[in-house]
Amino acid sequence: MGKVILIVEDDPKSLILTRDLLEISGYTTIQATDGEQGVELARTKKPDLILMDIMMPKIDGLNACHNIKADPATRNIPVVMLTAIDYPLKEKIAKVWGADGYVTKPVSRQQLIDAISPLLASS
Repeated sequence: MGKVILIVEDDPKSLILTRDLLEISGYTTIQATDGEQGVELARTKKPDLILMDIMMPKIDGLNACHNIKADPATRNIPVVMLTAIDYPLKEKIAKVWGADGYVTKPVSRQQLIDAISPLLASS
């Protein structure tokens, strides 16, 4: 079984696309459709990495990332923000909330693999 990646994404099309890109690359995925569910799955499933959208219901991705990084049980799980929001200083803003990386959608398979591979190699 490959590394397990939790995808936290509320848009069904983006969720399916991201899941398919990861699974054809040999990863196993689990999915959450809001930040609250993402935090809970991070705690219970302990994935190897989390891909987190920013704009979501219940708990947005930045706060969900902060909650994951504040919890001793999940703080070492790498979190990569995956969002359509593209703004200056995006990497710095994501880091302030505890993210380990940032990828702007739409993302190609190669961009996604390039963003997550170094983090998975060190986990």
